Amino acid sequence: MYLKGRGAQINPTSKYEKFVRDEQPLDWALVADEREESVALKTEYLETHPKTILNKVIGGDIPLEWSMNPYQGCEHGCIYCYARNTHPYWGYSAGLDFERKILIKRNAAALLEEALQKKSWTAAPVMFAGNTDIYQPAERKFGLTRACLEVFWKYRNPVSLITKNSLILRDLDLLTRLAEASLVHVAISVTTLDDSLRQILEPRTSAIAVRLRTIERLSAAGIPVFVMMAPVIPGLNDHEILPLAKKVAACGARGIGYTIVRLNGDVGPIFEDWLRKNKPDRADRVLNGIREVHNGTLSDSRPGVRMRGEGRLAEIIRDQFRLARERFFANQKMPEYNLSLHELHKSPQLRLF
Repeated sequence: MYLKGRGAQINPTSKYEKFVRDEQPLDWALVADEREESVALKTEYLETHPKTILNKVIGGDIPLEWSMNPYQGCEHGCIYCYARNTHPYWGYSAGLDFERKILIKRNAAALLEEALQKKSWTAAPVMFAGNTDIYQPAERKFGLTRACLEVFWKYRNPVSLITKNSLILRDLDLLTRLAEASLVHVAISVTTLDDSLRQILEPRTSAIAVRLRTIERLSAAGIPVFVMMAPVIPGLNDHEILPLAKKVAACGARGIGYTIVRLNGDVGPIFEDWLRKNKPDRADRVLNGIREVHNGTLSDSRPGVRMRGEGRLAEIIRDQFRLARERFFANQKMPEYNLSLHELHKSPQLRLF
């Protein structure tokens, strides 16, 4: 039986759990019809109480120094997501639990304001978010992303957003203000132009046509948009690099970047199970392609190499992106962040020191 609308089809035990349980997400014998299955797979929102929200980014292949994540776990269900490996630290599975047990940081905006007010804080762009999607379905209910954007605007601190969800257009008013002050970059993730592939690869994300319209609307509003083809999966979507680049450039994107898939930790068996159920005819080809770019393994944690891979196939992918930039993004670039406004908008009391 296949779980429609979800990415992971299994729920492997977290290595931090005390008890080993069956990796199957449901007792199929008890699922009599789709209504009961729906109840069993219902998303849960679990509140957490962090003391800080900004994370120092360590690693030479991440472009920004700081990141923040108001949500952990992601209902989008992207099967390849490296962030799945963070869920076991909370005692949950990187499989289906990652998609249906969403951790909510209700005080995210307050913690952000506290950080940006500090005398020690120097204006720097913040990657929002570097882990799970800030516009996933939970955002409609909780509004944490919008609340944080209001704080970034209040203190005129630059911010970089990345999402697969058209819900970002809800915040067009704030994004426009930030863009006018050179305080924002937006990255839209577009992994494929094939929506039938998107439906199983990233089941609860915005449709591809909707994402393309989102790029158009953001660009038309003067908001600088970059597209990430992340990840490139050899044997699955690597043939789309040039047509995808051409399409997003026509929609107004100013550049394109990529990462190559890496199946670290629990993501490996979850992805392979999904692949053999959805693409059995090409599963071995895809897995062998991933191994080829990661020195014979499915995973790679080496900074500087993990995102790009190595070997002849990785070079071919890199060359295609170089060609795509030359053909479709010549003379295009993202604007520099304005780092000069933040100090003027700190608390007046702090500016006395």
